[in-house]
Amino acid sequence: MRKVNKISVSIIQSSEEKEQALRIREIVFVDEQKVTPEIEYDEFEDVSTHVIAYLDQQIVGTARWRLTEKGYKLERFAVLSEARGKGVGAALVEFIIGQIDQRKPVYLNSQLSALTFYLGLGFRAKGEVFYEANIPHRKMYYIPNSES
Repeated sequence: MRKVNKISVSIIQSSEEKEQALRIREIVFVDEQKVTPEIEYDEFEDVSTHVIAYLDQQIVGTARWRLTEKGYKLERFAVLSEARGKGVGAALVEFIIGQIDQRKPVYLNSQLSALTFYLGLGFRAKGEVFYEANIPHRKMYYIPNSES
C-alpha cells in the first residue's frame, strides 16, 4: 500500500514556529549551500510574512513574501532534504499565491537549479542570469493560468 503524505501550510503564528523556520533556512542555505548568515538573515525579516510547511505533522519547509515597489516578492523557499520531492515546495508556492493580491506583479529570484520547478508552477523567467550569494539566479514572474 502506498503511503500518502499529508502536507499543510500556514502563516507563522508563534515564536516557536518562527525559530523552527529560521533553523530550516540555516540548514538549507547556510549549511548546505554555504550562504553566509549575514546574507541569509536580512533587514526584511520583520516586514515579511513568513509561512511554514508541515509534512505528516513535522515542520519541514518555510518561505516568506513581502510587498515591494515592484509587486510581491516571494523569497527564502527552503525544504529539508528528507522532504524534498514530496510536494512541499509546490504547496508553499501555491499557498502564498492564494494569499496575495495577484493584481500586482508576483516575482521571485530563482536559483538556476530550481528554474524548472518554478516553470511548472506558472512562473516565467525574465532577464539574464545574475548572482546572489555566489549562486546563479534568474528573475521569474508568476503568470496566472488563463483558465482561472
